[in-house]
Amino acid sequence: MARVDEIAPDVYRISTYAKSFNLQFCQFLIVDDEPLIYHAGMRRMFDGMRDAVAQIIDPSTVRWIGFSHFEADESGALNEWLELAPQAEPMCSIVGAEVNVNDFSSRKARGLADGETFETGRFRWRFFHTPQVPHGWDAGHLFEETQGLLLCSDVLGHDGDVPAITEDDVVELMRGQLTSYRGTPFDDYMPYTPHTTGHIERLAHLEPRVCATMHGSTVRGDGATALRTMDRMLREEFGPPE
Repeated sequence: MARVDEIAPDVYRISTYAKSFNLQFCQFLIVDDEPLIYHAGMRRMFDGMRDAVAQIIDPSTVRWIGFSHFEADESGALNEWLELAPQAEPMCSIVGAEVNVNDFSSRKARGLADGETFETGRFRWRFFHTPQVPHGWDAGHLFEETQGLLLCSDVLGHDGDVPAITEDDVVELMRGQLTSYRGTPFDDYMPYTPHTTGHIERLAHLEPRVCATMHGSTVRGDGATALRTMDRMLREEFGPPE
Protein backbone atom coordinates (compact mmCIF):
# COMPACT_ATOMS: atom_id res chain seq x y z
CA MET A 1 0.00 0.00 0.00
CA ALA A 2 1.33 3.42 -0.95
CA ARG A 3 2.06 6.01 1.74
CA VAL A 4 1.53 9.73 1.10
CA ASP A 5 3.55 12.51 2.78
CA GLU A 6 3.72 16.21 1.94
CA ILE A 7 7.47 16.96 1.86
CA ALA A 8 7.14 20.61 0.79
CA PRO A 9 4.15 22.85 0.06
CA ASP A 10 2.06 21.08 -2.62
CA VAL A 11 4.78 18.45 -3.16
CA TYR A 12 3.74 14.92 -2.18
CA ARG A 13 5.98 11.90 -1.78
CA ILE A 14 4.13 8.67 -2.58
CA SER A 15 6.16 5.67 -1.46
CA THR A 16 5.73 1.92 -1.77
CA TYR A 17 7.97 -0.37 0.29
CA ALA A 18 9.04 -3.58 -1.45
CA LYS A 19 10.02 -5.94 1.37
CA SER A 20 11.71 -8.41 -0.97
CA PHE A 21 14.18 -5.69 -2.01
CA ASN A 22 14.18 -3.85 1.35
CA LEU A 23 13.66 -0.74 -0.74
CA GLN A 24 11.17 2.10 -1.00
CA PHE A 25 10.03 3.21 -4.45
CA CYS A 26 9.04 6.87 -4.36
CA GLN A 27 7.08 8.95 -6.81
CA PHE A 28 6.29 12.61 -6.46
CA LEU A 29 3.13 14.57 -7.20
CA ILE A 30 3.46 18.32 -7.63
CA VAL A 31 0.08 20.05 -7.34
CA ASP A 32 0.01 23.15 -9.53
CA ASP A 33 -1.97 24.61 -12.42
CA GLU A 34 -0.40 21.86 -14.53
CA PRO A 35 0.03 18.90 -12.15
CA LEU A 36 3.29 17.00 -12.54
CA ILE A 37 4.08 13.42 -11.56
CA TYR A 38 7.78 12.63 -11.29
CA HIS A 39 8.50 8.92 -11.76
CA ALA A 40 5.68 7.04 -13.47
CA GLY A 41 6.58 3.99 -11.41
CA MET A 42 6.37 0.30 -12.24
CA ARG A 43 3.30 -1.09 -13.95
CA ARG A 44 2.65 -3.49 -11.07
CA MET A 45 2.56 -0.52 -8.66
CA PHE A 46 0.29 1.61 -10.83
CA ASP A 47 -3.02 0.89 -9.08
CA GLY A 48 -1.67 1.87 -5.68
CA MET A 49 -0.04 5.00 -7.05
CA ARG A 50 -3.22 6.04 -8.88
CA ASP A 51 -5.28 5.58 -5.73
CA ALA A 52 -2.77 7.61 -3.71
CA VAL A 53 -2.86 10.46 -6.22
CA ALA A 54 -6.67 10.34 -6.09
CA GLN A 55 -6.50 11.25 -2.39
CA ILE A 56 -5.05 14.61 -3.44
CA ILE A 57 -6.25 15.46 -6.97
CA ASP A 58 -8.25 13.89 -9.78
CA PRO A 59 -5.62 11.68 -11.49
CA SER A 60 -7.11 12.43 -14.91
CA THR A 61 -5.99 16.06 -14.56
CA VAL A 62 -2.26 15.24 -14.52
CA ARG A 63 -0.51 17.31 -17.19
CA TRP A 64 3.12 16.16 -17.09
CA ILE A 65 4.82 12.86 -16.32
CA GLY A 66 8.54 13.31 -15.84
CA PHE A 67 11.44 11.02 -15.01
CA SER A 68 15.22 11.03 -14.92
CA HIS A 69 15.98 8.06 -17.15
CA PHE A 70 14.32 5.12 -18.88
CA GLU A 71 13.92 2.33 -16.33
CA ALA A 72 10.96 0.33 -15.05
CA ASP A 73 10.67 2.13 -11.71
CA GLU A 74 10.91 5.52 -13.42
CA SER A 75 8.80 5.01 -16.54
CA GLY A 76 7.28 1.52 -16.58
CA ALA A 77 3.68 2.70 -16.01
CA LEU A 78 3.98 5.67 -18.35
CA ASN A 79 1.36 4.41 -20.80
CA GLU A 80 -1.08 3.60 -18.00
CA TRP A 81 -0.82 7.24 -16.87
CA LEU A 82 -1.25 8.52 -20.41
CA GLU A 83 -4.40 6.44 -20.83
CA LEU A 84 -5.82 7.75 -17.55
CA ALA A 85 -4.89 11.42 -18.09
CA PRO A 86 -5.82 12.52 -21.65
CA GLN A 87 -3.89 15.82 -21.48
CA ALA A 88 -0.72 14.34 -20.00
CA GLU A 89 2.60 14.39 -21.83
CA PRO A 90 5.83 12.60 -20.97
CA MET A 91 8.81 14.79 -20.13
CA CYS A 92 12.47 13.73 -20.11
CA SER A 93 15.83 14.56 -21.66
CA ILE A 94 16.14 14.93 -25.42
CA VAL A 95 18.29 11.79 -25.43
CA GLY A 96 15.64 9.89 -23.49
CA ALA A 97 12.88 11.04 -25.82
CA GLU A 98 14.72 10.20 -29.03
CA VAL A 99 16.39 6.96 -27.94
CA ASN A 100 13.64 5.29 -25.88
CA VAL A 101 10.49 7.12 -24.93
CA ASN A 102 9.07 8.16 -28.29
CA ASP A 103 9.04 4.51 -29.38
CA PHE A 104 7.73 3.15 -26.07
CA SER A 105 5.18 5.84 -25.26
CA SER A 106 1.68 6.16 -26.67
CA ARG A 107 2.30 9.93 -26.91
CA LYS A 108 5.42 11.80 -27.94
CA ALA A 109 7.58 13.11 -25.12
CA ARG A 110 8.68 16.66 -24.54
CA GLY A 111 12.45 16.43 -24.77
CA LEU A 112 14.18 18.90 -22.45
CA ALA A 113 17.52 20.48 -23.30
CA ASP A 114 20.17 21.02 -20.66
CA GLY A 115 19.38 24.23 -18.80
CA GLU A 116 15.85 24.53 -20.23
CA THR A 117 13.27 26.16 -17.97
CA PHE A 118 9.49 25.91 -17.82
CA GLU A 119 6.65 26.71 -15.44
CA THR A 120 3.72 24.60 -14.26
CA GLY A 121 1.96 27.58 -12.67
CA ARG A 122 3.45 28.83 -9.41
CA PHE A 123 6.47 26.57 -9.74
CA ARG A 124 9.45 27.29 -12.00
CA TRP A 125 11.61 24.39 -13.14
CA ARG A 126 15.07 23.99 -14.63
CA PHE A 127 16.33 20.79 -16.25
CA PHE A 128 19.88 19.46 -15.95
CA HIS A 129 21.14 16.74 -18.28
CA THR A 130 23.52 14.57 -16.23
CA PRO A 131 24.59 11.52 -18.28
CA GLN A 132 25.42 8.52 -16.05
CA VAL A 133 24.35 10.41 -12.90
CA PRO A 134 22.81 8.37 -11.46
CA HIS A 135 23.07 6.07 -14.46
CA GLY A 136 22.02 6.02 -18.09
CA TRP A 137 23.01 8.12 -21.09
CA ASP A 138 19.65 9.88 -20.86
CA ALA A 139 19.73 10.79 -17.14
CA GLY A 140 18.70 14.21 -15.90
CA HIS A 141 17.31 16.09 -12.92
CA LEU A 142 14.60 18.70 -12.34
CA PHE A 143 15.14 21.62 -9.96
CA GLU A 144 12.26 23.76 -8.71
CA GLU A 145 13.65 27.24 -8.21
CA THR A 146 11.10 28.83 -5.86
CA GLN A 147 11.32 26.12 -3.17
CA GLY A 148 14.83 24.83 -3.77
CA LEU A 149 13.49 21.33 -4.51
CA LEU A 150 15.71 18.89 -6.40
CA LEU A 151 14.01 15.83 -7.89
CA CYS A 152 17.13 13.70 -7.83
CA SER A 153 16.14 10.17 -8.90
CA ASP A 154 18.58 7.61 -7.41
CA VAL A 155 21.04 10.25 -6.23
CA LEU A 156 21.27 10.05 -2.40
CA GLY A 157 19.17 6.87 -2.54
CA HIS A 158 19.37 4.29 0.24
CA ASP A 159 17.54 1.15 1.24
CA GLY A 160 15.27 0.29 4.16
CA ASP A 161 11.74 1.17 5.21
CA VAL A 162 12.77 4.63 6.34
CA PRO A 163 10.94 7.85 7.37
CA ALA A 164 9.55 10.08 4.64
CA ILE A 165 11.84 12.98 5.55
CA THR A 166 15.21 13.22 7.25
CA GLU A 167 17.69 15.94 8.07
CA ASP A 168 20.40 13.37 8.85
CA ASP A 169 23.36 12.39 6.68
CA VAL A 170 22.25 9.58 4.34
CA VAL A 171 25.53 9.17 2.47
CA GLU A 172 26.81 6.34 4.68
CA LEU A 173 23.49 4.55 4.18
CA MET A 174 23.97 4.99 0.45
CA ARG A 175 27.55 3.69 0.70
CA GLY A 176 26.27 0.59 2.47
CA GLN A 177 23.68 -0.05 -0.21
CA LEU A 178 26.13 0.39 -3.09
CA THR A 179 28.89 -1.72 -1.55
CA SER A 180 26.40 -4.49 -0.75
CA TYR A 181 25.90 -4.88 -4.50
CA ARG A 182 29.56 -5.79 -5.07
CA GLY A 183 29.95 -9.23 -6.55
CA THR A 184 26.25 -9.38 -7.47
CA PRO A 185 24.49 -8.76 -10.80
CA PHE A 186 23.65 -5.27 -9.46
CA ASP A 187 27.27 -4.15 -9.16
CA ASP A 188 28.16 -0.89 -10.96
CA TYR A 189 24.69 0.47 -10.20
CA MET A 190 26.06 4.01 -10.14
CA PRO A 191 29.19 4.40 -12.27
CA TYR A 192 31.92 6.89 -11.42
CA THR A 193 33.13 8.56 -14.62
CA PRO A 194 35.46 11.48 -15.41
CA HIS A 195 32.32 13.64 -15.60
CA THR A 196 30.62 12.56 -12.36
CA THR A 197 32.05 15.29 -10.14
CA GLY A 198 31.19 17.99 -12.68
CA HIS A 199 27.56 16.89 -12.91
CA ILE A 200 27.18 16.62 -9.14
CA GLU A 201 28.84 19.98 -8.58
CA ARG A 202 26.34 21.65 -10.94
CA LEU A 203 23.54 20.27 -8.77
CA ALA A 204 25.28 21.22 -5.53
CA HIS A 205 25.78 24.78 -6.81
CA LEU A 206 21.98 25.11 -6.81
CA GLU A 207 22.06 24.77 -3.00
CA PRO A 208 18.89 22.65 -2.86
CA ARG A 209 16.96 22.71 0.40
CA VAL A 210 14.98 19.55 -0.34
CA CYS A 211 16.44 16.55 -2.21
CA ALA A 212 13.67 14.14 -3.20
CA THR A 213 15.24 10.78 -3.97
CA MET A 214 13.57 7.81 -5.61
CA HIS A 215 14.71 5.34 -2.93
CA GLY A 216 14.69 6.30 0.73
CA SER A 217 14.02 9.39 2.80
CA THR A 218 13.71 12.81 1.23
CA VAL A 219 16.66 14.84 2.53
CA ARG A 220 15.81 18.25 3.93
CA GLY A 221 18.45 20.86 4.79
CA ASP A 222 21.87 21.52 3.28
CA GLY A 223 21.56 19.70 -0.03
CA ALA A 224 24.83 21.08 -1.38
CA THR A 225 26.83 19.47 1.41
CA ALA A 226 24.94 16.19 1.03
CA LEU A 227 25.68 16.07 -2.70
CA ARG A 228 29.37 16.92 -2.30
CA THR A 229 29.72 14.34 0.46
CA MET A 230 28.11 11.79 -1.84
CA ASP A 231 30.55 12.68 -4.62
CA ARG A 232 33.53 12.07 -2.31
CA MET A 233 32.05 8.73 -1.26
CA LEU A 234 31.56 7.65 -4.88
CA ARG A 235 35.14 8.66 -5.70
CA GLU A 236 36.46 6.71 -2.70
CA GLU A 237 34.49 3.59 -3.51
CA PHE A 238 34.39 3.55 -7.29
CA GLY A 239 36.89 6.08 -8.61
CA PRO A 240 40.29 5.26 -10.10
CA PRO A 241 43.06 4.29 -7.65
CA GLU A 242 45.03 7.29 -6.44
